[in-house]
Amino acid sequence: MMSPPSSSSSSIQTEELRGGGSLSLSLTLIPGLPNDLSALILAFVPFSHHNRLKSISKSWKTFFSSKTLFSFRKKHLPPSHLSNLLCIFPQDPSITSPYLFDSQSLAWCPLPPMPCNPNVYGLCNFTAISVGTSLYVLGGSVFDTRSFPLDRPCSSSAAFRFDFTTSSWSHLSPMITPRGSFACAAIPDSDKILVAGGGSRHAMFGAAGSRMSSVEMYDIKTDEWIALDGLPRFRAGCVGFFISHKDNAEFWVMGGYGESRTVSGMFPVDEYYRDAVVMDLKTGGRWIEVGDMWEEGERRRLGKIVVVEDEDWDFPGIFMLDGTFIYRYDMSSNRWWKETTVPKKILDDRSVGFVALNGELHVMMFINGGDSSSDPRKSRQQRKAGFVLMQVYHPRKKTWRSVAVNPPLPHGFDFKTAVVCTFQV
Repeated sequence: MMSPPSSSSSSIQTEELRGGGSLSLSLTLIPGLPNDLSALILAFVPFSHHNRLKSISKSWKTFFSSKTLFSFRKKHLPPSHLSNLLCIFPQDPSITSPYLFDSQSLAWCPLPPMPCNPNVYGLCNFTAISVGTSLYVLGGSVFDTRSFPLDRPCSSSAAFRFDFTTSSWSHLSPMITPRGSFACAAIPDSDKILVAGGGSRHAMFGAAGSRMSSVEMYDIKTDEWIALDGLPRFRAGCVGFFISHKDNAEFWVMGGYGESRTVSGMFPVDEYYRDAVVMDLKTGGRWIEVGDMWEEGERRRLGKIVVVEDEDWDFPGIFMLDGTFIYRYDMSSNRWWKETTVPKKILDDRSVGFVALNGELHVMMFINGGDSSSDPRKSRQQRKAGFVLMQVYHPRKKTWRSVAVNPPLPHGFDFKTAVVCTFQV
């Protein structure tokens, strides 16, 4: 174990703890040990176990509910001991609880359901993003009992925040423009979130709904939304991420769809984009158009995108899951090049989750109990019930490994509609 912080420079002060769950002078974390050493020991406990440890004593409940714990972990713990978590929203988060998954301890932890609105149901196509010690749920597509016709989905402007220190949800100021299926990313080293494009489509509908080009920025400190210059054209179902290089940060918006056409004058079909647009923050938010990233007929649409940060790379790695293959984006040629092949065959790439966690790519899918190709390493009972298979690829080592875990829900996850984000504490 690493050496404890010195009392003169890094000890936990009572005044510091009062900011978000304080330790009284009369409370002791571990009898016989100073609080700063006790806090360092408890900080090594994986995040997924914190809720259970709150019942040990009043002082532990206060400590594991304090903002100091999160800052203490990031300041004193090596990166290998931080908890890299997946947050999975299986369905409407106001009805079904989101779940945290700790990739180190292979443990699940439920979160409280989001505040319920009796007039709104069926929330999907929302975006979940983590900033600091909070998780944000923005926008989405819903059915609203106050709208007409009742069977048509509409966009939501609602915004919610889950604070991990208080384990509670709060309402935020709504977005200026309601939207779902939009690009979203947090500006690095700031308390701001950008959203771009989107529309009103619902998961159970085909090529229907509106598209938009508006762009907004959310200021976390002031709880305000600010309108920015819009995208060059309407774009929904797109992906957004930041690329930081030296002192510059660029907000990329890739793929998506705009106009739709009909087949035989009856069936609507999306027209997917093959290009990207970039907002350069140094130029005041001006949009730069990037040409097509693949040729006609090479692929129909952009796959699922993740970004991996690595201090040894000049630029972050941008990876795409397209069917059974993972591609890597090359900025100089504006093309996608094959990186690797997923070991286990993917029958439906839409029902697969794809995230970057701790510098690795996670390809996730739920294996039904009746699947004859279930992982042989699982017991007969586990294979019968079904499990989540995570195929993990390390871009630097170019190696694969797999992890099979039981889902917290008996019916597993449908990654076609589930929303997944990452969180590190």
